[in-house]
Amino acid sequence: LVMGSCLSHAEKGKSSATTQPSGEILPVHSFVSTVGLQCNHAQFNSDYLERSLQCGGEASTVESSAAVNNFQLLQTADCCRKVESYTPTSLFVALYSYDARTPEDLDFKKGEELEILDDTQGDWWYARSRLTGRCGYIPSNYVARFKSIEAEPWYFGKVRRIEAEKCLLMPGNEQGSFLIRDSESRQDDFSLSVRDGDSVKHYRIRQMDNGGYFIARRITFRTLQELVIHYSYEQDGLCTILGKPCIRVEIPQTLTFTYDDQWEIKRRSLKFVRQIGAGQFGEVWQGLWNETTPVAIKKLKSGTMDPRDFLTEAQIMKKLKHPKLLQLYAVCSRDEPILIVTELLKENLLQFLQGRGRNCKLPQLVDIAAQIAAGMAYLESQNYIHRDLAARNILVGEGLMCKIADFGLARLIKENEYEARVGARFPIKWTAPEAAQFNKFTIKSDVWSFGILLTELVTFGRIPYPGMTNAEVLHQIENGYRMPCPQKCTSQLYEIMLECWHKEPEKRPTFETLQWKFVSKEDVKLPGSTSVIELENKMIKSNLKGKKALQSTHIKCTIWPHLTASPASSKAFQYILVIVIRRRMNCSDCTTAVQRIRKSNTDRPEFCRRLSTKNSTISTCPVQKLH
Repeated sequence: LVMGSCLSHAEKGKSSATTQPSGEILPVHSFVSTVGLQCNHAQFNSDYLERSLQCGGEASTVESSAAVNNFQLLQTADCCRKVESYTPTSLFVALYSYDARTPEDLDFKKGEELEILDDTQGDWWYARSRLTGRCGYIPSNYVARFKSIEAEPWYFGKVRRIEAEKCLLMPGNEQGSFLIRDSESRQDDFSLSVRDGDSVKHYRIRQMDNGGYFIARRITFRTLQELVIHYSYEQDGLCTILGKPCIRVEIPQTLTFTYDDQWEIKRRSLKFVRQIGAGQFGEVWQGLWNETTPVAIKKLKSGTMDPRDFLTEAQIMKKLKHPKLLQLYAVCSRDEPILIVTELLKENLLQFLQGRGRNCKLPQLVDIAAQIAAGMAYLESQNYIHRDLAARNILVGEGLMCKIADFGLARLIKENEYEARVGARFPIKWTAPEAAQFNKFTIKSDVWSFGILLTELVTFGRIPYPGMTNAEVLHQIENGYRMPCPQKCTSQLYEIMLECWHKEPEKRPTFETLQWKFVSKEDVKLPGSTSVIELENKMIKSNLKGKKALQSTHIKCTIWPHLTASPASSKAFQYILVIVIRRRMNCSDCTTAVQRIRKSNTDRPEFCRRLSTKNSTISTCPVQKLH
């Protein structure tokens, strides 16, 4: 019974074992290679697969035997009890590698198969590794059920289109790199995103009534796995054959620091490595917890604020859990100085913008704004306010991953607003006028601060209201002054800033609205600084025509946003647009051409003929070919 619990279905039918009187389990070396079962995908366990193929199955025999022998070393009755309760439905595969933080944890590598023995803990499950036989606690969000779609390295779940493009265009991903994500517009459908050179193509995967899937109706597949296999060997209408799955840059944080959710930890378990910052409440250090886990350690500066206020900050952070918020791990509050332990990100947004981020293009800056808006929308939904939203309080990780930090001034809003304590300090240039003058803060004052943060983004960290004192800022804002549009800032982005700076707080947008302004299909790519006329000149110089022009990433980034309000959006309409701009049909300049097309309510062939003039060499447009 115990031996059977250690094996997959195939292994149970093709192997046997004997039990000595002492209870010792002896593996019989007649195992059939089960590489397909051990490895859900070659990308997960490529080394294991290679060894198995080279040894003709011996690697599988050796490792299976080792797993059985290691199982003998499990001495605790608790572990044996849980192993006996194993059922085939409890087999999971690791999506990420994990290093144990405590002696009770189980460390594992990406792709390792794990038997879940107890899943009643919620965020942490008790599991046994099929590779090593060892037992311990694992974070539940690091694994997925064996052979499920969530276990596939190419499945990214609820990832937005802009995030998919950012991931696929990162270094390390080559031609044909791909991912599959949930469709943003259809609940049961999926989207396939594929890297093609320096751009990303997107294809809708539709689900049939019988559960099958297709991209083109002429060929269907029972599962998404079969679809991926097919297009990995056949281009069959795609821009390229599928290559390797997109590299995952962002590793999720565990939902709690440890399986028993330690809150108060021992001070001696922390090691200070180097100071990485200082703020209103004290110093921030890079450190290690238990000599294993990199963390950030925030040390309270004596006399800055009441220790009880500091603990209130920690309690608030602990309850807030969102991918765009800095994760709180633990505190040391029984002695001075009080310490708060969080996940480690080594650079804030202000440092990033003034340093290595100076080469960021507008789409990257817009993506940062979208991430911040998403985190603030979560705070908004939880009835919390930040009260110190600025670039210095946003942390930046790998792949331009941003997280909102420093909730030292955040407070739970029990009614609609709260009054600041007398004598509280706040940064005037980031603070809404009603908060600066009347000491009243709401989520709408955070919206004002977000507008100021947008100016920091597009000016790469310039101080707001340059050349003005705090007193001058307060006086000018009261008289209706607003910062002018920064250089290289688009009119669309500046309009968002002005909405955030509305004099009446209730007329400012919500963070939920702001989030969708940056991530919706219409606004996902704001136009760059290149004018339409400059674009036309580039097209003429490069002799771009027809479909080649449509495939130009530069055109997509600069022209499509001008047309987001137009109901005409088919390929035929886009094709007409390129021709009109290329030939200036019946227009004195390209901008007029765009405006005329934008006002049209049709994209039928008659529209093409209507736009034709005696000055054009094109009398018709091959619309039908594109339908």
